[in-house]
Amino acid sequence: MFNLLKRSSHDPRDLRLESERLILRTPVMEDWSDWARLRSESREFLQPWEPSWPRDALTQAAFRRRLRNQARDREAGAGYSFFVVRREDNLVMGGVTLSEIRRGVAQASTLGYWIGQRHARKGYMAEAVEAVTAYVFQSLELHRLEAACLPVNEPSRRLLEARGFKMEGLAQSYLKIDGVWRDHLLFALIDSHWRERVAHAKRAET
Repeated sequence: MFNLLKRSSHDPRDLRLESERLILRTPVMEDWSDWARLRSESREFLQPWEPSWPRDALTQAAFRRRLRNQARDREAGAGYSFFVVRREDNLVMGGVTLSEIRRGVAQASTLGYWIGQRHARKGYMAEAVEAVTAYVFQSLELHRLEAACLPVNEPSRRLLEARGFKMEGLAQSYLKIDGVWRDHLLFALIDSHWRERVAHAKRAET
């Protein structure tokens, strides 16, 4: 289903998840121009589902700040950010984040994702979420992966449900999206359910 590769922890490119068509890797400064171009051309597509973009959202300085924040979270074990890269041509197509990693009695994290408009509806994000989910439960050994989406975001809802996430309820005024506090549907997947799903898929292949 996927391969998980680990390299030197001193190298920002050390964490790579591989699936059939994709490589998920840590963003680096050399990605800025490709990232900014993709986000710019997809702005109208992305903005209805994201927090308001600051004026300098796509600048090199803003991207550098992102990388610093991501490195801080990664070093603290509080979160991991990946770019979704097409294997055949190394094209950056989107991103997946694991944030708010809680250990102790929770053993949980929050999943987020985005994809450029021209790459949407082609199964890339479903494949990326599958790889990151495996990383969460196999390597990070977490118990629970959470996600949220706007009730009107049918593609995101279908993606989560197809990956085994269960809707747990509606959170009122949950996140400030595009400048407005919006209700969100809350989803979660726990490790035992994911393992059952993987085992079932393997049995179906034989």
